[in-house]
Amino acid sequence: MDSGASPRRVPHVRLLQPPEVAKAADVLAQAFDDDPVADFIFRSDSGRARGLRRFFTIQLRHLYLPYGEVWTTGGGPAVPEAAGAFDIPDVAGVAMWSPPDRPAFTRRDRIRMLPILGSLLSGRQPLEALRLLAAVDAARPRRPLWYLATLGTAPVHQARGIGSSLLGPVLRRADVEGTESYLESSKESNIAFYHHHGFEVVEEIRTSRAAPTLWAMLRQPRPSDR
Repeated sequence: MDSGASPRRVPHVRLLQPPEVAKAADVLAQAFDDDPVADFIFRSDSGRARGLRRFFTIQLRHLYLPYGEVWTTGGGPAVPEAAGAFDIPDVAGVAMWSPPDRPAFTRRDRIRMLPILGSLLSGRQPLEALRLLAAVDAARPRRPLWYLATLGTAPVHQARGIGSSLLGPVLRRADVEGTESYLESSKESNIAFYHHHGFEVVEEIRTSRAAPTLWAMLRQPRPSDR
């Protein structure tokens, strides 16, 4: 019998394609414009926008599209939960994941990241910025797990369930595989959102009084309904 209840409406999500890197980097730069870490690293508002676009372009093009999974919004095959999904523009949000079996960074990968170093060294507190990033890297577990490097939604499209939908495909896979997931939240206000999806704070990362705090969060796989 039809209860009259409408199906839960969620955005369509799909894998990002290489020609969309510039658009994705711009969306992430917008999403992280007010991020405490970005504000700490970059000297000015205009420098922050340029630096973030460069940073995300390099991440996407050289680190996560080749080796990881990058999810975004738009047309294409819908994930299983997307019955009743509503229209969201292409690339309204982006989630960059590194899988458990990702190979270690090569020397070529590190060379490709050098342009980011220039942005860091020209920022407000370059040594403190490098120290903070080193501490974040040191805190990351070295065992195989799904690592959420970045999750961001264009400000104009926030509060529409995009972030949750972008997390869905990998978290469901992690549950089936029995694999942990890990991230660092640079905003305390986002902790409740990630907690809703099963992440728990395991460490606070802060290198000085001037540096922002990051919250390392770990998610244990949830039992699947099989």
